[in-house]
Amino acid sequence: MPKSFDSAASFTRANYSNFAPLMAENTSPQHLDQPFRYKRMQTYPVNIGRCATGGDAPIRLQSMTTVITCDIEATVAESVRMIEAGCEIVRCTAPSQKEAECLGLIRAELNALGHSDIPMVADIHFTPNAAELAADYVEKIRINPGNYADKKKFESHDYTSEGYAAELERIRERFTPLVRKCKNLGRAMRIGTNHGSLSDRILSRFGDTPEGMVESALEFLRICQGEDYHAVVLSMKASNPQVMVQAYRLLVARMREDGRVYPLHLGVTEAGEGEDGRIKSAVGIGALLEDGIGDTIRVSLTEAPEAEIPVARALAGRYEGRAQHAPIPPAPWSIDPLQYHRRSTRQVGLLGGGQVPVVIHNMSSTAITPASLWGCGHRYAPGVDKWNADDMACDAVYIGTQTAGFALPGNLVALQDAHHWNGADGHQPVWVLDDFLKALDAQRPVHSKANWVQASADRLSDAQIDRLNAEPTAVLVLHTENLHATASLRSAFLRCVARKADFPIVIKRDYERQTPENTQLYAATDCGALLLDGLGEGVWIEGPGGLQHLNRTAFGILQATRTRISQTEYISCPSCGRTLFDLQKTTAKIRAQTDHLKGVKIGIMGCIVNGPGEMADADYGYVGTGPGKITLYKGQEVVERNVAEADAVEALIKLIRLHGDWVERPIVLE
Repeated sequence: MPKSFDSAASFTRANYSNFAPLMAENTSPQHLDQPFRYKRMQTYPVNIGRCATGGDAPIRLQSMTTVITCDIEATVAESVRMIEAGCEIVRCTAPSQKEAECLGLIRAELNALGHSDIPMVADIHFTPNAAELAADYVEKIRINPGNYADKKKFESHDYTSEGYAAELERIRERFTPLVRKCKNLGRAMRIGTNHGSLSDRILSRFGDTPEGMVESALEFLRICQGEDYHAVVLSMKASNPQVMVQAYRLLVARMREDGRVYPLHLGVTEAGEGEDGRIKSAVGIGALLEDGIGDTIRVSLTEAPEAEIPVARALAGRYEGRAQHAPIPPAPWSIDPLQYHRRSTRQVGLLGGGQVPVVIHNMSSTAITPASLWGCGHRYAPGVDKWNADDMACDAVYIGTQTAGFALPGNLVALQDAHHWNGADGHQPVWVLDDFLKALDAQRPVHSKANWVQASADRLSDAQIDRLNAEPTAVLVLHTENLHATASLRSAFLRCVARKADFPIVIKRDYERQTPENTQLYAATDCGALLLDGLGEGVWIEGPGGLQHLNRTAFGILQATRTRISQTEYISCPSCGRTLFDLQKTTAKIRAQTDHLKGVKIGIMGCIVNGPGEMADADYGYVGTGPGKITLYKGQEVVERNVAEADAVEALIKLIRLHGDWVERPIVLE
């Protein structure tokens, strides 16, 4: 049996030496076995009813019902739709004993319909008595350590060591009965930390940090271990993928130190709806799956729960056969897994030097005209002979052998094949690496400001890196044919860092053989994982779906990684039985009136449980607090309570105006 976790009261990032950045000798960060070879992390096996999780079991897909749990018929019907879509674990909310009792009836109905092999999970937030009752009926209990037997009143406290220990003992007394009951009944448990609902006690010591999230879970895990109870799954959810990924990495490292890594449930909480929700989920979940981390996943979309399953399946299914990828050259590890550091680069034209990452599109198969640029955010108004640039207007287009026969927008670069580059205004050459080096050797003309040089990460040598670094106009466009693409690209980045190369690097990925939907998810995973680690001065995505689809995808990835903000961000919960209004319709209504507020983050929460805590990252909040009643927030502060739902959207807009974040929707010239 492994030792129990030591208290992290004295833990700091500084003394956790294996995570120190720029340690050339550390080629295997503590959250990974082999960073350049795909291997699924071996976790402790946990049975959730008849569903094996962790160990050698496949990545499990799950979702959560959205109807009121006490509506037995509706909950069963929704659960069946989820199961038919491929859901392997069904979760229902149980905010009180009344809903917990209903879970027994729902379980019986699902058994009668032939779904006894599908485990049910009771989602608990505040009420230990509901959790203990639910354990009689369902195979798994999910508790949130931030508010289960702990205090979450958004108050600041200065705990002494004795006071902190006394609070932990109080939690132990309230939590232990559930642990013992789950152990005796053979039930599993998820200790699910949410970034936005850390307790006041945790915040007082660790702040609003990944360290606080991990310690919040480990406190409860220690109690479980003390009772010799190990049927535990853990999660570290946040609406910000950067925070979420860092928290999971730290949790894995802490468990690896202990000697037992429990199964991990992955999810980006309150991801939102549509493309934005899918991209944000793929960035966070995919970044961890790429490293072999994750045993079960839930994609939290503000949509019908069965719509989450195809997205989860696409993310998880990508790793079947991944271990057969071609070898990847190792590189000295120089990424701090717990803190974002953007790679330092020189400025070359519109790239690097602290500028936001750029977006490039391939338009070589399309006749380049002013009208053809509409799909990537550049719109020409012939009546006034002016260009309009959207907030999501791309920065460069690759036009192959063409030359633009018109004056390009001033903020757009046309990329030509180097052998056809003619020095036209606004045009820059794209080279194959060998051809560029030969041109330098022969002292043939190259562009005086920027030369885009394409190279394979799998074949890039140290000598070539040094040659490129000696040329001040070089931009590296990095692509890979390796099945394990993120690790291959990361290896090339790290080799560049090790060689002290500071030229900008563009991440190029080709998904021509994929569907438009999978292109979006895979690009968010591959590019997003690198951007979260501070790697990449641009993204160049090719694939099906059309120019507008690829443009939204690229900018969505930059938005989700917080590396380039180009639109309003909506932090909306996926709805559940606690929801007090129609989340999908309300989100659409708010979006219709606010989607031009670039950089503003709006939280849309169905109930007080997923209210001020879960939207911790939002600038403004719209929270259901009673039937037909909404409470409005500025940050985590209540501004106006019990606003009638019919008036609440207009009241939200008034609040945004009051705080100076409202701008009028721009007029588009025709």
